[in-house]
This record gives sequence, structure tokens and C-alpha cells, in this order.
Amino acid sequence: MKIAITSSGLNLDSAIDPKFGRCAYLTLFDTDSNTFTVTANPFQNAHGGAGTQTAQWVLNQNATVLLTGHCGPKAAAVLNAENIRVVEGVTGTVREALAQLSY
Repeated sequence: MKIAITSSGLNLDSAIDPKFGRCAYLTLFDTDSNTFTVTANPFQNAHGGAGTQTAQWVLNQNATVLLTGHCGPKAAAVLNAENIRVVEGVTGTVREALAQLSY
């Protein structure tokens, strides 16, 4: 399973970024291989539609779960339409968020 996490930094000890569409980084954690990649959010400074574009990025990565502080309604609609589990209100570090997630 692939889990997308909004992050403020480049490693698992980075804080969760509370903003989905305008987060600094997106961490993609693969539970099958126990590996992760971190990508700078290419839509962070978009003039409009950052949330929906970031949601499309999550879909393109084949993630099935999103961990974030807050996901706006338009982005949530895109993710929900594809049955992506959106977990909001996540705080702490990426590592802590992954440890608390029930698969």
C-alpha cells in the first residue's frame, strides 16, 4: 500500500505540513517495501487549483491513503471519487503519523 503524507521536510522525522494543497513536500511511503520518497510539492505556489492539482498527483502515485492536517473540499472530492482514504487532523512527525495509522 502507498501512503501520501504532507510534510514540512525531507525525512520521516519532519513535521506534518497542515496544508494539503500548499504543503512544502509530499512523502510517499510504500508499506510493502518499507521505503519512502519525498517530492517537493510542484503546486505549492500555484495561482489557483493547488488542492485539486495536488490531489491528482496523489492519484498518479497510486496512493490509497492520504495523511494531512487539512484537505480542502475540492481536493477531498477528487480523492473521495477515487476511494482514497483521507485522514485529516494529523499532527506530529511523518514517522509518528505512520505509526498511528491503522491499515
